Amino acid sequence: MGERLVATVTPPLAAAAVRVLAATLRIIVRGADQLVPFWRERRPLVYAVWHGRILMVPWLNARLRRTHGARAVRVLASRSRDGELVARYVRHFGLDVVRGSSSRGGAVALRQLAATLAAGDDVAVIPDGPRGPRCRLQPGVVALAALSGAPVVPLAFAAAPARRLPTWDAFLLPLPFARCAAVFGEPTFVARDADRERAGKELERTLIEVTSLADRLVSR
Repeated sequence: MGERLVATVTPPLAAAAVRVLAATLRIIVRGADQLVPFWRERRPLVYAVWHGRILMVPWLNARLRRTHGARAVRVLASRSRDGELVARYVRHFGLDVVRGSSSRGGAVALRQLAATLAAGDDVAVIPDGPRGPRCRLQPGVVALAALSGAPVVPLAFAAAPARRLPTWDAFLLPLPFARCAAVFGEPTFVARDADRERAGKELERTLIEVTSLADRLVSR
């Protein structure tokens, strides 16, 4: 009963708290303009963001839908209890969910995400989730890009001042009135016959670089 109550109450409260927090933030967005042609032409994208930076991303997507014509994304969430909380949380920002991870339901989730991309819709994945190691890219996102032909867009969110929670992913929690940055890297295609291990290492490096840039933007 206690877990059911937490799963019911926590997501709407968290979404409401994020909206209140967001109203106080000063945010810089870099790289979104390069994605406008994809959004206009309904060319699907795969967004990749580290697990520790996901809190504000659903709110960011809602903001960009208003300001840049972005599309609502379909989010991959694990089948764990934490994944259920994530799924309920993102739905409060108008986002749909695919359930699965590298350890549970991965093949089914991959097929669902590929079908979403084939329909012209965007998806978002957390390549070091749901258990880590932190900032280490798992192979699912590369397989999805290779099979679907959709490019991967590295995405990072940073804030200062902020709290880093004592969790495996060093979860980032912006403080009120923080300076924030959302940085989109260049869309990266993965050929169907590409060396996927090499492609994964390159994508991991790019996502780390984009995250470092976001951190530098808020530390000035």
